[in-house]
Order: sequence, then structure tokens, then C-alpha cells
Amino acid sequence: MNPESNIIAKSRWLNQAKFLFLFVLSSAAMLASAQEAHKVITIETRHNAMALQVGANKRVSMIYFGHKLAHSDEYANIPSLRRQGTDPSGIANSAYTPAGSRNLLEPAIEVTHANGNTSLDLQYVSDQTQNEANNVSTTSIVLKDPVYAFTVTLYYRVYADDDVVEQWSVIKQTEKGNVTLHKFASANLYLTANSYWLNQFHGDWAREMQPQESELTAGIKTLDSKLGTRTDLFQPPSFMVSFDKPATEDEGKVLLGSLEWSGNFKIDLEVDPTKNLRLIAGMNPYASEYSLKPGEEFKTPAFLYTYSEEGKGNASRNLQRWARDFQIVDGKGARLTILNNWESTFFDFNETKLAALLKDTKKLGTDVFLLDDGWFGNKYPRNSDNAGLGDWKENKAKLPSGIGYLVKEAQNNDVKFGIWIEPEMVNPKSELNEKHPDWVIKQPNREDYLYRNQNVLDLSNPKVQDFVFGILDNLFTKNPQLGFIKWDCNAVIYNAYSAYEKKQSHLYIDYVRGLYSVLARVRAKYPKVPMMLCSGGGGRVDYGALKYFTEFWPSDNTDPLERVFIQYEYSYFYPAITSDNHVTDWGKQPIKFRTDVAMMGKLGFDIMVSKLNADELQFCQQAIQTYKGFSDVVWHGDQYRLLSPWQNDLASVLYLSEDHSKSIMFNYLVSNRYDAGSHLPIPLKGLNPDKRYTVKEVNLYPGTKSAINETLIFTGDFLMKVGINPVVNAHRASVILEIDEVK
Repeated sequence: MNPESNIIAKSRWLNQAKFLFLFVLSSAAMLASAQEAHKVITIETRHNAMALQVGANKRVSMIYFGHKLAHSDEYANIPSLRRQGTDPSGIANSAYTPAGSRNLLEPAIEVTHANGNTSLDLQYVSDQTQNEANNVSTTSIVLKDPVYAFTVTLYYRVYADDDVVEQWSVIKQTEKGNVTLHKFASANLYLTANSYWLNQFHGDWAREMQPQESELTAGIKTLDSKLGTRTDLFQPPSFMVSFDKPATEDEGKVLLGSLEWSGNFKIDLEVDPTKNLRLIAGMNPYASEYSLKPGEEFKTPAFLYTYSEEGKGNASRNLQRWARDFQIVDGKGARLTILNNWESTFFDFNETKLAALLKDTKKLGTDVFLLDDGWFGNKYPRNSDNAGLGDWKENKAKLPSGIGYLVKEAQNNDVKFGIWIEPEMVNPKSELNEKHPDWVIKQPNREDYLYRNQNVLDLSNPKVQDFVFGILDNLFTKNPQLGFIKWDCNAVIYNAYSAYEKKQSHLYIDYVRGLYSVLARVRAKYPKVPMMLCSGGGGRVDYGALKYFTEFWPSDNTDPLERVFIQYEYSYFYPAITSDNHVTDWGKQPIKFRTDVAMMGKLGFDIMVSKLNADELQFCQQAIQTYKGFSDVVWHGDQYRLLSPWQNDLASVLYLSEDHSKSIMFNYLVSNRYDAGSHLPIPLKGLNPDKRYTVKEVNLYPGTKSAINETLIFTGDFLMKVGINPVVNAHRASVILEIDEVK
């Protein structure tokens, strides 16, 4: 063969090899693409599952949400079995619906690219699941625009044992200029049923957590807040959705959801033209367009949810266990009982009065004396709520010896000393406002409008963050034995304007991020100090903030009858260990009723101990000891609601220990109608049917006898099928029963 022929032959061979290589590569790519197009990503807990499918167009769709299937390969069969109508866009069931392209419904995300284009398409790139400790795993799904350097990563953190999921998104762009985010949801769920029922909550100061249930019809129902700080004042970011019919305590399909965010939120519930429910939850984009620089990431807060096919009670127990195990500070630990001075002195106190109250703290038997508002301010003394806020130095007229003296006095009385602060706020009448007017959120060209005579400090400003952290840090530096902090927040944001922010639309978001930055610093330096989250009552109760606190103040309304209802509704989302319940002089009920209601959570007192008569003092002292004997069951046990106060003459709630050996049953008369009371036995829940139990009444008032026959022994089967009558009536308006296993 001549050299020329040899060269031609080699060339043909190389071309054939190249063709074969490209063919194999192409075939492999086609096979991988085909496999990818049919890929199903499952997010599974112990009982439940969400299934996402990658389509031929690389769009990720949600094809299933509900009880977990036994065989995961069958999720792929679900889309072909549904005949609910047509979706012209093809992306109504998107896992994260973008705006500006083919979407015709409410989007999860809306952007303007660096070149001014407002369209967005999100296609599947990859997914992975990482296993963590305690049966927790996180699945991440990367989506990317095929035209723009813009990605969204969806995160699903699964707490398998608790049937709880946290979902959030991370948005990143590497375009040649800034991108503007107009909407940025944390989660986008696509839910299927014959009908949907929303149980939402509303309220105001002293009227927190008022429930309202209604059927969701075609169109959008929005739950939102635009208040800036105490954003739960009118409506919390927590809700329930029942499927096919309203769920009851023990029956029905229901989702409990809540956004872990202490700022403005927006939850859209849209019944689309095909009668499916699109649930989109996240930060409220109201007045909050966010400019994202090249290479910058934007992380949304987590949307938290649990699903149950066994009613609202099971779902709430899922959330309560999750919160104790993973979210709240020291969720498996103990809590301190408190005597607060607020309702006994308000702003009118001095060292002599406080020293007497410290002795009363010991006398009563509580663990902590909490000094509330009014201890600071000199140029502008804090003698009312219209001055001094922001000037965190002891008022020399009231406390000439300082906080340190009171801390030592508390130690001398074998109790701890706690203190109230409201570090995010400022009175116009204060030295802080005079020195740093640029630290205050308010419009420079508008009349200053106040909420409770105060403005909000600009926590988007790092200098303000340092100042706020310094308030608490200075207290602990000078008084390392401080035992408790009550962190209050009473104002909303009016006339929103930041002298620090270059883009005013960043303020609402950066404020909350600044708050969390401060709280993270506090917890890094003081990881175990008990801290109460307060906001004029329940104005800031969410798991974004509770990550840094041991407990929260549900309402300034401490009327025990009102509190039965308020605490009952809060308990669907928060465990009893987080709920600060104080005995006060609100209401007309006797002190036993007030104390019994407060025991259904974290017990505290806000009364003048010196004004109690002998029987009342004896009762309170014994009640505290009784409470400490069973509080572990209330704090860490499973809660079962037996009778709703909304539908019955009485409310009945039971807490059960993990080993089913002990339970505490609270019973409260909530009706003053003639002959109202417990005429029939109340079936219990959660007990071991094969175990035998005794029932006795606890926390009796001095000189009274129980109406319960404590000599009887019952099986768990009997108590759950027949029940026990607590004998609640006008003369026995509150009854606490202790059910103990016979061993």
C-alpha cells in the first residue's frame, strides 16, 4: 500500500472511530436525558410523601402530596390517572413557579434581569440528598434558567420521625449586572382534593389567635402582614388546610403550616382552574423589591409544615415534638417559675418596694423575680411609656444602688433575678433619639407617627445592631448572675425609611435579618440564659424568632377564661413548654381557676403576694410545688385535646408522658349557663389500653374535698372508651386530674 493510500485508510478509520464515539456519547446522553425526563424525586417522612417529577422539558412538577406509598416506583403512575381539566401553560403544578414566561397563575418567584428582561424559566439541573443526624435529611434541587445565569436551589429538610418538613429556596445570579427580585417565596406546594378548608387565625392586642374556618373557593385567598416588626398583631403566619372536609381533632386530612419569619409574610392559597390548590408561602414582597448583585445569594426563610390523615391533634403533636427536639432553646430542659412585678407596681417602684417583692418571691416559692419596664432613664425618666426608651442606664432616683444590688438581694433570698428590655425601640423623648436620630426608622419629610409613643430602631444598620447587642451584653457583663431576660417589642413600623439603606425597598427584610444577627450573637455568648419572646402579647410568635428563645408571651390578656381559648389555639402550633402563662388579677375567677389555667404551660405569677389572704397564699405555695411535681409531663408530654371550649360547656386537655405511665388532665368550666358542667364522663386519649391506672384530683384549694373516688382502678381501655367525669360545675369550675399507672 502506498503512503497516500495508507493516509486515506487511517483517515477513514479515525472518522469511523470518531463517529462511533460520538454515536455512543450521543446515545448515552439521550439515554441519560430520557431517564432524567422521567425521574421522580421523592421527599418522604415516616408516614407521608411528596413526589416531584422532571418532565421532558426539564421542568420540575409536583405530582403527589399525601400518605406515603409502599412502593416508591408507583409515584410515576399518578399523573396519567388524573382527569381534572387542561393546563395550557403546562407549569401550574410547578415545584417553583416562575413569572414572566408562560405562567398564568400566581408565581413563586418574579425577577427583572440585569438587561431589563422580566421573563424567567427554571429547568432541572441536578438533585441530591444528604443524611444528617437524628433521622434528618435534606434534599436539594438545582434549577437554572437556560438563557440567563440565574439559579434557584430548592431545599427540603425532612424530620422523618416527626413527619415535619422545612422548605426554603436559595436564589443566586451571576449576570453582568444587578437583578431585581420582585417575589421570592420559600415554598410552592401543589395539592389535590375535592375541596379545601382553611382554618386561619386573626386578632389584635389582647385578642390573639381567634380561629376562623371557611371553604376555599376559586381564586386566591391571601394571609399577610405589612407591619414590619410585631407582624403577628392582626394575623399570625400559622394556619391549617383540611382536605375534602374540615378535619376534626382525631379524623381527617390536614396540613399545618407556618412561616419561620418575624417580618412581613405572605401566604397565597389559590384554587386554580383545574380545582387544585396552589400554596405559595414566603416573605411579603410588599415594598420589598430586592436588588441582587452578581454572585450574591438570597436565602428565604423556611416554610414549616406537617401533614396528617388522623386529624389536627396528630398534626399538632408532630409540630410540638419537632419544636422541642430541634427548634426552641433547651426544648428538652426545664423552665423557671416567675414572679413579675408589672401588674403589682407598673412604673411606680423603688429599691425598697423591689426588695420586698424579692422576699415575696422566696415566700411564694417561685424561682425568679422579674423586674419589668420602668427601671431606666435619667434625663428622661421612664415613669410612663412616653419617655426614656433607649436610655438603658438604671434610673438613679428609683435604683440608686443599681441592678447589681437587686441581683445580690435575689441571691440572698435564694432566687434568681430577671429583667425586662425592649432594645429595638426608642421614645422620641430620649437621649438616644437626641444623639442618633439617624438610627430611627421614620420618614424625614413626614409627621412622625408613633405606636405606643415609640419609634423602631433601624436594625438594618450594623451600628444599631451593635448597640442593641450591647444593651444585653452590658447587663450580663456587669451582672453575670442575671437569670432571665424578657425581650419585648411593642411598636410596628410607620413611615418606613432608613437613613442607612441605599435601597429603601431592602428595609423590611434587612431589619429582620439584623434582628436575627443580634439574637445569634446573644445566643453564641449566652447560650443557656432563659429568654422570653414578648411583643405586646403574641405580636411576634413564630419559629424564626423562637429559635433564639426558650418561651413566648401569648397575650397581655391574662383573664383566665379568655386564656383558656387563646392557649388552646396556640397549642396547635407550639408546645406547652414555650407558653408563658401568668396568674394575675385579670378576670373575676377565683385564684384556683386562674392558677389551674396558668399551669397548662409554663406557670408564672404577676400578683401582689402581700395582698393574698392566708388561704390564698397557702394555695399558691402548694400549687407551685404540685406544679413542679407534674410539669415535666406538661412540658414534654404529648397533648390531647378532649373537649373544645368553643363547642362545649367546658374545655378539657390532657398531657401524656412518653411512656404512657402518667397524664395530667385539665378541665375548665367556660360557660355560665344554668347547670353547665360535665354531665357525662370524658373519654381520654393516648393511654395504653392494657395498663391499669388510678385517678386522683390535685391542686385542691385549702379546706375543700375532691369529688373524685380515688380508690377505683381503671384500665386504659376503659378510660379511653368510657372515660372519667371530672365533676366540673359552677362550684368546681376548674379541676386538675392526675392519672397514674399502677405498677
